[in-house]
Amino acid sequence: MRLKGRHDHQGHDHHHPHHDHEVDEGVYRDNHAPEIDRMRRNMLVGLGMLPLAAMVLNPVRQAWAISNEVNIREDGQYRYIRSNAIPDHATGSFPNRHNPNSIKAQSLEFRLPVNPQRTGRFIPNTHGLFGIAVNGVPFDPFTAEYWQRDRQSGWRYEAISPTLDLGLDENNAHVQPDGTYHYHGMPKGLIKSWSPEQHSIRIGFAADGFPIYALFGYHDPERPDAGVKALSSSWRVKKGVRPGGPGGSYDGTFGEDYEFVPGLGDLDEANGRETVTPEYPGGTYAYFVTESFPFIPRFLAGQSDPSFARGPGGLGPGGGPGGGPGGQRPGGGFGGPKGFPGDRPPPPPFGRNGGRGPGG
Repeated sequence: MRLKGRHDHQGHDHHHPHHDHEVDEGVYRDNHAPEIDRMRRNMLVGLGMLPLAAMVLNPVRQAWAISNEVNIREDGQYRYIRSNAIPDHATGSFPNRHNPNSIKAQSLEFRLPVNPQRTGRFIPNTHGLFGIAVNGVPFDPFTAEYWQRDRQSGWRYEAISPTLDLGLDENNAHVQPDGTYHYHGMPKGLIKSWSPEQHSIRIGFAADGFPIYALFGYHDPERPDAGVKALSSSWRVKKGVRPGGPGGSYDGTFGEDYEFVPGLGDLDEANGRETVTPEYPGGTYAYFVTESFPFIPRFLAGQSDPSFARGPGGLGPGGGPGGGPGGQRPGGGFGGPKGFPGDRPPPPPFGRNGGRGPGG
């Protein structure tokens, strides 16, 4: 299928001060920020996560930021998204029994091509963030937790698992050891309103610049008048017994329990497809977050920008040591935000209070 004009729909101004990201995402126009901020402030104080005196008296806003801040701008070639990673919706309680980390404001900056291009193959994205939501919260499909705490074991635990509880809240999100709140699945709180009869609005951008949508797309990717449906993944749990490692039957506990079956569902290996969308009437490649595996895509159709790499390679505050946005440091790469997401420490063994490690 060939779709013409795979470029960002013209006429959108992406200069979004603070948490104003309403221009493209019209459904988000209702301003619930004051209510949400009051709820979050009360919750954080009640949990002892933020001293009330510091919130009131500290003159540096970012040091105790509890409200969503995201800025999206373009220079014609790249789109830059700067965020404190604080969501613009209510969250679960953190820390909790299965996730011992507290939500903290970050200083993140990402760069994406305005007109992304496919590479002609799907690239595994096992060492970087998948993308960033329009509210500035990262999408991260993977955990840093492996069978027997061995990264070389070939068996990585799934965040959304039928057998484990990793402390995810109602938004399929939890918190990194450094305090970064991040999505592992459908970001339900981000979507203020939706309908099974309407195509999803754009909820974010992948690391290669292509848009991210939530579940609902057109029956026919070339015909908006053909109706809307919940798009299905083409991944499924394997049949049989694991040949090694943890053993036992495949059940979805590990990412390696799944297999891709071309044509099984509506979406390809990267949980995406070529399609027209409300923001791209001329067509684009687009990813979809689904309610079944892979939830958040594990492959990229284009080339990931270095700003989405874990640890060294990510854009830091103000562009990191390399200077402003897009500023490379000697030897290539970009300055990494302190502690985001970085190489997270291995979790303690299972079984202690039924909990998990530091998060993933």
